[in-house]
Amino acid sequence: MAVLPIARMGNPVLRRIADPVADPTDPAVVRLAADMIATMLDAPGVGLAAPQVSESRRIIVFRVPADRSGGEEVANTVLVNPVIEPLSDETVLGWEGCLSIPGLRGLVPRHNRIRYRGFGLDGSRIEREASGFHARVVQHEVDHLDGVLYLDRMDDLRLLVCTEEMHHLNAALAAAKDAPAEA
Repeated sequence: MAVLPIARMGNPVLRRIADPVADPTDPAVVRLAADMIATMLDAPGVGLAAPQVSESRRIIVFRVPADRSGGEEVANTVLVNPVIEPLSDETVLGWEGCLSIPGLRGLVPRHNRIRYRGFGLDGSRIEREASGFHARVVQHEVDHLDGVLYLDRMDDLRLLVCTEEMHHLNAALAAAKDAPAEA
């Protein structure tokens, strides 16, 4: 397994719609997925899409650590040709960063509950329901396959911050939440 260079915002591969994968069991696809997992873990990150390693193919890898999801741990997962279906109209704001946009974090609205489908590297069909952080990670990575960055999903760019300054916005949001409503 090799750690691959990560494409940064501005690289045209990140704005292309990625090509479908004809055969998830192809040894080149299996090798790419292994390299993507090694790259994600080395970064360290919780997800990575093939365009982020300059491969315009519909492949994502992700993991959901238990400490980031309230106990719902998902081991390293490879999903080929993923499709997402929102299970409700409810969206929630949550912090997102991106290995292709280092040093920034933004509050991004995402569907809280989704169903995703795709294929594993053995060709088997994968279908799961996800909520919370798990759903957020999958939506973020699938966006990369459609040439969409999390910045494109933000409703208010005032909620985009440098990572080391996040505490200021978090404090302001907490204070606003605790403030009494005006009559």
